[in-house]
Amino acid sequence: MKIHIKYMVSLRCKIAVKEELDKIKLKHTSIELGEVNLKKDISGDDRELLRKGLVKIGLELIDDKKSLLIEKTKTTIIELIHYSEKNPKVNFSDYIAEKLDYNYNHLASLFSEVTGTTIANYIIINKIERVKELLLYDELSLTEISLLMEYSSVAHLSHQFKKITGFTPTYFKKIKKYKKRIMLEDL
Repeated sequence: MKIHIKYMVSLRCKIAVKEELDKIKLKHTSIELGEVNLKKDISGDDRELLRKGLVKIGLELIDDKKSLLIEKTKTTIIELIHYSEKNPKVNFSDYIAEKLDYNYNHLASLFSEVTGTTIANYIIINKIERVKELLLYDELSLTEISLLMEYSSVAHLSHQFKKITGFTPTYFKKIKKYKKRIMLEDL
């Protein structure tokens, strides 16, 4: 049996879900972002225990089809941007439509209706979050990050970064280093 979980976007979430499943002794075959495969059907009582446990850690069981499709869309975007070695050189809309086996216009319309933002904006926000991570690791140059994240140029990346964060990538990197240094001095 497959269950779907809302807001499950990281390895830490997967670990927390596993702990909740173990608490109520629910056996599973796999735990992926947004999705758990259970070995057998879940009873009403166990489902309610799981629901309550998940809410305590900021997650939710998904029951309706609209929410499920939105979460699958978000998970597809997050996996692509945050967990892929290299973003595919395909159009995001084509990739999402193919991966979810849905018409992109339908997905985009539903996504906007339910979340209040567009898929394109959600992608940009996630790309900028990933760029922030890469800047903090300080292992890649801005040019390398721009190429990795499939931006047409460093200028395009910098423009989007400033539009979303209010800072240039260089200034963001400086203030994070400064904050880290101040925190270390306080120890």
